[in-house]
Amino acid sequence: MTIVKRLFKIIDSSSEQSGSFAKWFVWVLVVVGAYETISRHFFNAPTIWAYDTLCMAGGVVYTLGWSYDHLHNSHIRVDVVYRLLSPRKKLLMDVLSAVFLFFPLMIALTVSSTAWAMKSWRINETMISTFWYPPAAPYRTVFALGVILLTLQGLVKFIRDLHFLIRGESLD
Repeated sequence: MTIVKRLFKIIDSSSEQSGSFAKWFVWVLVVVGAYETISRHFFNAPTIWAYDTLCMAGGVVYTLGWSYDHLHNSHIRVDVVYRLLSPRKKLLMDVLSAVFLFFPLMIALTVSSTAWAMKSWRINETMISTFWYPPAAPYRTVFALGVILLTLQGLVKFIRDLHFLIRGESLD
């Protein structure tokens, strides 16, 4: 197995594990949401922490699920034109979209989210809330990690697509 294939396998595996880890936060959403609903409506005792916890858990599901969705080609796309294209033209569209749309956005997001996470740790940032101020750094770090994993998975897909477009054979 070549080093490129091994690296691709590591990135694919990281995306798979990221999605598997993120799905457990759906349980956090369900449990905390149910707890807050019951405590607010049946006992007239709302919590000060549930809303922020739900926002952060939902964010973890989304951010750590991005690379998993990209790996499994499960992301949403506007396919008004795309679905009409031949498989080769779809590959060309994917490659061009990656070069002109995906990578510029992902590079900007990777740089900014990583800087944001590092600053958050440095200044001991807290999430803005009404009564409870949870630390922001762990969430900012998970967001940056999600962006990095998506960028890496996008790079792997781009290389595979470009290789298939040029050579007519799969890299796997």
